[in-house]
Amino acid sequence: MTDGTIERSIAIDAPIDVVWRTITEPEQIRRWFSDGVDLKATPGAVGTLTFRAENVDPYVVEITVVDVEAPHVFSFRWVGPQGVPATSENSMLVTFRLTADSKARTTLHVSETGLEDLPWPEGEKLIYIKDHRTGWTKQGDRLQALFTAGPSASA
Repeated sequence: MTDGTIERSIAIDAPIDVVWRTITEPEQIRRWFSDGVDLKATPGAVGTLTFRAENVDPYVVEITVVDVEAPHVFSFRWVGPQGVPATSENSMLVTFRLTADSKARTTLHVSETGLEDLPWPEGEKLIYIKDHRTGWTKQGDRLQALFTAGPSASA
C-alpha cells in the first residue's frame, strides 16, 4: 500500500497562543476549517464538524478528541463509522503540533495517520489520500490567510 500519511507544515505569522485558539475554539475553527463546529477541546470529548458545499447536502463528521497539550498538541480521531466510538482501528488520527519560531511566528504541522489500519479497499484509500492532501492544502492556506490579512483578521 502507498504511504497513507498525510502531512503539511504551515508557517504562520502569529504567536503560538493565538494559533492555538484558532485551531481549538469552535468560533475560530469556523473561520478556516469547518462550516459548523460542535467541539470541546478536552480529551475524550465527542463532537462534530459540518462541511457544506454548493448543491450538496451538508456532510457531518463525528470526532473524538484525543490529546490536548496547550499550546503545542491537539489531536482528534475522525472518519470512523457513524455512531461507533472512534478508535485506532476504525478512524483516522489528525494531529496538530505547534512550535513557536519566535514571539510572533509559529509553525503548525498537521498530520493525518491511521489509513493503513482501516479495512477499506486500496482504491478508496488512494482516493482518500488524494482528497485529504488537497483538503489540508486548501484549509491550511485559509488558516494562513487569516493571519496575513491584517491584525483584525486573527482577533
